[in-house]
Amino acid sequence: MIRIMMIGDVFGRSGRRALKDNVPELLREQKIDLVLANGENAAGGNGITRENALEIFEAGVDVITMGNHVWNKKEIINYLDKENRIVRPYNYPPGTPGTGFGLFKTKNNDTAGVINMSGRIFMPELDCPFRCADQVIPLIREKTSIIIMDFHAEATSEKAAMAFYLDGRLSAICGTHTHVQTADERILEGGTAFITDIGMTGPRDSVIGVKKEPVLNKFLTQMPQKFEAATGLYQFNAVIIDVQRETGQAVAIRRIQNFE
Repeated sequence: MIRIMMIGDVFGRSGRRALKDNVPELLREQKIDLVLANGENAAGGNGITRENALEIFEAGVDVITMGNHVWNKKEIINYLDKENRIVRPYNYPPGTPGTGFGLFKTKNNDTAGVINMSGRIFMPELDCPFRCADQVIPLIREKTSIIIMDFHAEATSEKAAMAFYLDGRLSAICGTHTHVQTADERILEGGTAFITDIGMTGPRDSVIGVKKEPVLNKFLTQMPQKFEAATGLYQFNAVIIDVQRETGQAVAIRRIQNFE
């Protein structure tokens, strides 16, 4: 059995601190074999820098997935071609810096495939994630049957549709982007673990990571506001997935919600 942990959107300094406080202990207690984290909001809630990435890796994360904020820090563009442990959405056009999937060794030297995909409903218009999944999954299955997808999408309907479309072809599909952990984790009929959204690892006393006051002003006045990452107490949201080594089928998924 292989145990994989995926951590919801790491948001700003509070999120990075939550990783340091929680990941090492969970690695020991839960005997985690591979750790993934979505890091597209690691830099003050907006993009990621090289320093942020190194801090996340040092906390015990093995692979960083991204999303629609992947390009918000210009310095990351060249870094993505050098750091294969960061995976950006696969359905960006050909020639885009970085890679949309990767093969990674677990602590027990098993091979796991990781795919990052972006949705299209209320999101940037990228290539069709369904057809892109059809392209990339066979390439990974030549090397391993253990495949995890971070589906970074807004609409619950699109995430559910993708999960049913790929059921039996992935070990797990975990949604990110909305920053609110959903209570619908389950194993689908074909053996694929699914949750609509893992949630956010970042400032708890916030509006999905952002300071409350400018968000409230925006809603009340409809005037432009400067949004900044909140600080203070954090929340840590993740899922732990147990996958059969031989078949790649998931047998268990459970949510984690830790608070400072």
